[in-house]
Amino acid sequence: MPSSPHFRLPLTRRGFLTASAALGTALALAPAPARAAGHAPCPFGRYGSPAARLTPRTLYVDPSGQGDFTTVQAAVTAASGSGWTLVIAPGTYRETVSVDVTRTGMTWLGAGDDPREVVIVYDNAAGTPKPGGGTYGTTGSATTLLQADGFSARHITFANDWLRADHPGMSGTQAVAIKVQGDRSAFHHCRFLGHQDTLYADSMALGVFARQYFSHCYVEGDVDFVFGRGTAVYEHCHFRTLTRTDLASAPYGFVFAPSTAGANPRGYLVTRSRVTSEAPDAYYKLARPWVPSSDPTARPSLTVRDTHLGPGIDAVAPYTNMSASFPWQEQRFAEYRNTGPGAEITAPENRPQLSAAQAESATREAYLGDWAPWKEGR
Repeated sequence: MPSSPHFRLPLTRRGFLTASAALGTALALAPAPARAAGHAPCPFGRYGSPAARLTPRTLYVDPSGQGDFTTVQAAVTAASGSGWTLVIAPGTYRETVSVDVTRTGMTWLGAGDDPREVVIVYDNAAGTPKPGGGTYGTTGSATTLLQADGFSARHITFANDWLRADHPGMSGTQAVAIKVQGDRSAFHHCRFLGHQDTLYADSMALGVFARQYFSHCYVEGDVDFVFGRGTAVYEHCHFRTLTRTDLASAPYGFVFAPSTAGANPRGYLVTRSRVTSEAPDAYYKLARPWVPSSDPTARPSLTVRDTHLGPGIDAVAPYTNMSASFPWQEQRFAEYRNTGPGAEITAPENRPQLSAAQAESATREAYLGDWAPWKEGR
């Protein structure tokens, strides 16, 4: 990712700019190579250019002006109807982006070799004042809002870099990097960065069971940072819990907070993934159920299987309540064949396990039905 004076993520805060991410650091800090006059390379790599489009319905975004548009939202606005592809050049796009329900079948391709190179970021929080009065609320805080069916993205970072430390006393600390509501929404090799409520995997309405798929993705945060009522499969993903300086004791937060509708047989499935942490051992819960006031009949559903749980997860009591009225034991939480110190079963009553027979239906195929997005990501 090229450096930018407007990018507000300190080097100590985000995984893609830390010293542990050598590529990201190099991209952020290294000066651009000298270019001969008149010979600037095409920023879109193998994805063509405005002079040689992949398809007639391909648009190119580049902050330096070598594409059709310099912002992602401008390209989305121009791409009315279905079946558009946006090729997004390496750079930092400090903007909010919204894809409404009419723009179905849209694909975003990060033109870099790594998702750190293409970053869409803004810094609204739920409590941020709106220009016309009031505050944004959780949904309004989203940097990127995706409502159309059939969306897919590859090699892109979606971020919200709002910081609690910059706003002491603000109560609305939810700050969403992306809210996904469309059915058949797929993300391959993407990154989702934030603190509270990073990745909002949801649907357009209570009775709509939107399917979503996240493959080889990275998600970081602290409080309920993967949440919502969508039917979502997370495969080969890395979830990273962040440290906190504003709290003196555990728990710092919760990885998952599903709010699955009671009528929906399937909520979140995490498979062949891993959970790591910057925080002290056992300072994070794996999940808590979210039963929102808008749907008191919700029965949150989460299955974590074949996944490595690092020491940051409280192995003795990995689940807790968001409300005493809806205890986690009455929800649909389960595990199967997990490994690591955070998966150690020391209190069996706190670690509901699937049987082998039950695990046969806890698969991506069962969750996603006739949609097979893992084939599209090859």
